[in-house]
Amino acid sequence: MNKTDRLLAIILELERNGMQRAEDLAATFETSVRTIYRDVQALSEAGVPIVGAPGQGYSLIEGYFLPPVSFTAEEAVTLLIGINFVEQQFDAEYRNNAGESRRKIEAVLPEGVRLASKSIRDGMKLITNTRRLDDSHAETFGILREAIHSRHTVSMEYAAVTPGNPADARTTREIDPYGLVFVNGGWSLVAWCHLRQAIRHFRINRIQSLKILNEAFKIPEDFNLSTYKPFYDRNIRVRVLISPSHIAKAKDSHYFYTESMEEQEDGLLITLKVREPEEVLDWVLGWGSGALVLEPDILRNRVKEEVKKMIERY
Repeated sequence: MNKTDRLLAIILELERNGMQRAEDLAATFETSVRTIYRDVQALSEAGVPIVGAPGQGYSLIEGYFLPPVSFTAEEAVTLLIGINFVEQQFDAEYRNNAGESRRKIEAVLPEGVRLASKSIRDGMKLITNTRRLDDSHAETFGILREAIHSRHTVSMEYAAVTPGNPADARTTREIDPYGLVFVNGGWSLVAWCHLRQAIRHFRINRIQSLKILNEAFKIPEDFNLSTYKPFYDRNIRVRVLISPSHIAKAKDSHYFYTESMEEQEDGLLITLKVREPEEVLDWVLGWGSGALVLEPDILRNRVKEEVKKMIERY
């Protein structure tokens, strides 16, 4: 990043996040603290009203703002594609906000940039691998957003899927919702479960009913959703052999849990990493006779159980 770009970025950073230490700005822009000191001096000499508080950092005088920024066609396309995702995977309120944001962005674009961005977008289409939230799940999503924002405990009825149990095991729980995560094509809730006295993950589509309670909670200081890793800490190895006739399809599938693929004489060996073998059961069954689970044994046995049930059903 050259100096001119960095100076503008520093103003935007202060405008967005308020007071920032020189050390924080140096880390953000991957430069030295001494360089930040020089940049702040240059901005002050150029008339930008930056104030410094000893031991606290720098901030902009209240009321200062930059003139409206301009977008290139590529930048506008990036924002508008993001809006497309929001419209597909968020609740009605956010979908409406996304539509309004699109209209505002397009309204401020110069005609040349607007036409260029439209031309680029006409050659692209975003299709996610899951359908849009239905009305009931969208309502749940909205209630959870409100509870997360207000930091209030919720009571919910949850249908947990347990191995070997054809029926949903429904439980009523009180939880402190920490955040929502879009992972593997669907929304999950990260929350403190009062029943289990631990952080747990809940699939939005399995929440049967939901109510915000009057009880408030505080998120632990050491918890940060952006750095929370259990969704990605997958320690169980699954090895599946895909038959030769399904190799091309398997290579194109880009399955979330896949770690590696290795072609062999008898097929394609896929290694996956999961938190629980149950997570890939439906995927394995979806290949029919085209997939053979090599390990672990617990998944092999679950596949056998499901196949047996299918035979009995037919």
